[in-house]
Amino acid sequence: MTSFGLSYDYRCPFAKNIHLHVVSALAAGADFEVEFIPWTMSQGHRAPGAVDVWDDPAHDPALVSLAASISVRDQQAELFLAAHEALFRARHERAIRLATLEEIEGVLAPLGVDMDRVRDDLASRRPHQVIADNYRAMQAYEAFGVPTFVVGSEATFVRFMKPPSGDGRASAAIIDSLVTLMIHQPDLNEFKHTVVPH
Repeated sequence: MTSFGLSYDYRCPFAKNIHLHVVSALAAGADFEVEFIPWTMSQGHRAPGAVDVWDDPAHDPALVSLAASISVRDQQAELFLAAHEALFRARHERAIRLATLEEIEGVLAPLGVDMDRVRDDLASRRPHQVIADNYRAMQAYEAFGVPTFVVGSEATFVRFMKPPSGDGRASAAIIDSLVTLMIHQPDLNEFKHTVVPH
């Protein structure tokens, strides 16, 4: 079994690509154990001395999709992968901002997600505390963006340019090759094409 953590923020197109590969691979039976780690880009962009974004209701629109996904992950786990995929596709393929619970309900309710449970969970602000805890935990790795893989005691930021093709086995091979590289080539700190392939 291949085990790793993987951070996400629904606003990031590169997180969308790699997470959809993971979802596709899992659907095809890949032997992956994945911890999906919510991580907000907003925290790093707040004004100096400002309140942490998870404690500031003014930032709730930027966090509501993460918070909703945490609620589904923790309380309706059997629906998480479908919800995770749907939220990424809604944001990047359907241009839905995912800044209100109404927008999120339109994406998740058709999947069978109990939105009353999600609303109650968000009202308690428990998912916001989960965001805070995960963000602070990722600071130990000096994480600066999504998607970041956590494999063992090491973290690696990955920017993968293409979404899945629909072949789950191909997606599994991509993820497996990335994680293998992280494990066996820890001295490879940066590997970047100078021109984006077309």
